[in-house]
Amino acid sequence: MSWSSGKDSAFALFEARRHDLVDVVGILTTINSVHDRVAMHGVRSALLDRQIAALGLPAVKIPLPDPCSNEVYEASMAAACLQMKAQGVDRILFGDLFLEDIRNYRIEKLSAAGIEPVFPLWKRDTEALAREMISMELEAYLTCVDPKKLDRAFAGRRFDESLLYDLPTGIDPCGENGEFHTVVTAGPMFSAPIPVRAGEIVERDGFVFADFVPV
Repeated sequence: MSWSSGKDSAFALFEARRHDLVDVVGILTTINSVHDRVAMHGVRSALLDRQIAALGLPAVKIPLPDPCSNEVYEASMAAACLQMKAQGVDRILFGDLFLEDIRNYRIEKLSAAGIEPVFPLWKRDTEALAREMISMELEAYLTCVDPKKLDRAFAGRRFDESLLYDLPTGIDPCGENGEFHTVVTAGPMFSAPIPVRAGEIVERDGFVFADFVPV
């Protein structure tokens, strides 16, 4: 499972297990080695480790420099995929919803390692999907907001019905166009909830990040 620490990858994993789509043997996560956080989502490694424990799955962590060029990212991912393929992995789950260019990119890059991408949530209506996640008691918080697309005040908010109601017109309810990213702290994919406390909110590299600390 390509694990971002957020709601889409978490729910894709849940759906894959619930419908017996694949035999999930572990998760794959990229880590910003400078800040020791999940790349893009800005989630602390300590919180990621709590997620890994609650999933009951081993993890492959790929360290990335900061800044990280696309060439370095692709080389790191390719090396990890070749190693996983040698260990018998032939498919990787992704939480992508509808961006065709991202889907095609994954198909192209993984083909070199002989791995097939699987998209359990592909083309699901994102408003209905967001509400299903909430109804299934998935608990998540907005850890990263693109202030060019969404007001910075949304950083740190819980992903719930109130948030969906407050989202401006044109903002995808699941943030699939990069409006926001999340961290999951509870849900049917976990063996137990992960208690967290809200930390500081900072702006870095053009994004607004809300910190969450496991307690």
